[in-house]
Amino acid sequence: MRAALLQIAVRPDEPAGERRARVAALVREQRGADLVLLPELWTCGAFAFDAFRAHAEPPAGPTARAMGEAAAAAQVWLHAGSIVELGPRDVLFNTSLLFAPDGRLHRTYRKIHRFGFDSGEAALMSPGDEIVTAGLPMASAGLATCYDLRFPEQFRQLTDAGAELLLVTAGWPAARRAHWSLLTRARAVESQAYVLACCTAGTHAGVEQAGHSVVVDPWGEVVAEAGAGEETLVAELDPALVAKTRAEFPVLRDRVLGLPLPR
Repeated sequence: MRAALLQIAVRPDEPAGERRARVAALVREQRGADLVLLPELWTCGAFAFDAFRAHAEPPAGPTARAMGEAAAAAQVWLHAGSIVELGPRDVLFNTSLLFAPDGRLHRTYRKIHRFGFDSGEAALMSPGDEIVTAGLPMASAGLATCYDLRFPEQFRQLTDAGAELLLVTAGWPAARRAHWSLLTRARAVESQAYVLACCTAGTHAGVEQAGHSVVVDPWGEVVAEAGAGEETLVAELDPALVAKTRAEFPVLRDRVLGLPLPR
């Protein structure tokens, strides 16, 4: 399986429409990949709180149309990162979009854990209330967004729901990049699953982004990692390694606390 992670830089001098066109072109260039991932809130910037309302759009809005067309052109599964979703009664959500290779919107996920400690995203957006998995031809995928990475109970529920690939879209700050590296590996080890984590590069509203998008295998080994600047990371991975790891080192069966979700 080939995955491409596109850690889009959000430049303040680039209009959102031009960025959509640029990103759509990058996605089209990934023809031959099985799965493409984009970062969190790349249409406006994860820390551009004042711009959230202006950039809000429905799940079938301009970003979805552009990304669906790009996924179909490249014939890839596309996790298009997240948008500021304009929901019912003008409520905002941080919503991820997953497209099938025919361009159809296959799944959406509203971010459960909002960052900001009663300000920023936490004050401006409403939380999602359900975990989301998606059955892809290569493996079952679980969706998570940025700050979710700090909450292992969400990833345990995704694992219980059958996830073998954990897809994380993020706008993680460079100041806490060490935590990014630690937590992506920890979630892979404890879940015995692949973690594919795509983070933005550049600077959002004065906040330097971590970049360093990464693919981690079920043993916690880094398969591939980007630096802070380049936009494209390509990695080859073997989904069968998940079942093999869980069979050879069956730690998940020894759980005592917590009950798995019904299948």
